[in-house]
Amino acid sequence: MNEIRLPSIALLGAGSMGRAILSGLLAPNVQVDGPIRVTNRAAASAELLPRSEKVTSLVTSEDPEANRTAVAGAAIVLVAVKPHMVAELLDEISPVLEPGTIVVSVAAGVTTATAESHTPEGVAIIRSMPNTPAMVGRAVTGISAGSRSTPEQLEIVRGLFSTVGEVVEVPESQLDALSTISGSGPAYVFLLIEKLTAAAVEKGFSAEQAAQLVNGTFIGAAELLRQSDKTPEQLRIQVTSPKGTTERAIGVLQDARLDEIFIEATDAALARARELAGG
Repeated sequence: MNEIRLPSIALLGAGSMGRAILSGLLAPNVQVDGPIRVTNRAAASAELLPRSEKVTSLVTSEDPEANRTAVAGAAIVLVAVKPHMVAELLDEISPVLEPGTIVVSVAAGVTTATAESHTPEGVAIIRSMPNTPAMVGRAVTGISAGSRSTPEQLEIVRGLFSTVGEVVEVPESQLDALSTISGSGPAYVFLLIEKLTAAAVEKGFSAEQAAQLVNGTFIGAAELLRQSDKTPEQLRIQVTSPKGTTERAIGVLQDARLDEIFIEATDAALARARELAGG
């Protein structure tokens, strides 16, 4: 496993995604310059953080200066609060952001232009869109450069998110579309698992048996795809014997215009992302 070296980091907001990113930063092969300063609004949330000498936890309800203390001198500031809180938080910390600081937004719908308007000229803004498999080190994270960031700064952020999975760099104009695929994608997979499990129960299997059958099948199929040099289409054809049972089932799904449904679903998600971006 390659060693990853990162400059000093502040993490503002350690909800489920923030904690997932933090777990990647605490991996044995990751070296961060100095302690990772993490802020939360409540002490109860701070209690959920990993116990590590590499983490300094600050609570804003107990210390009004916590966010500014966390970011002072940090080379990377990860903003992982809810989207509606981002502008106010950036206004709060802007006076102590040093030139050359990289502010990385994990908030959906907040454009780099918006973030840049709330930070000093010398501060770089980079948007990111990780997904929930970051919790197990299997994220796919999209990153997009702002107008003030350099290729070197983008590479640093790529290294940061590589601690929790794969990283895809796209123009910001594509980041909302990316969010409809990889960002929302785990929910689509879980929905398919949920419905196939219900079908198994309807066929007479117990809930436990159905979960074992379906969960194991999805995990096994994903691992087969990961290890194979074949495309998903080729693997599907490999399972689908001519005139067999699988072919009949696939025909039902195709007759239900599954391909069009996924396009409609992701279009709906993209429309909502644009609504959020527009305020």
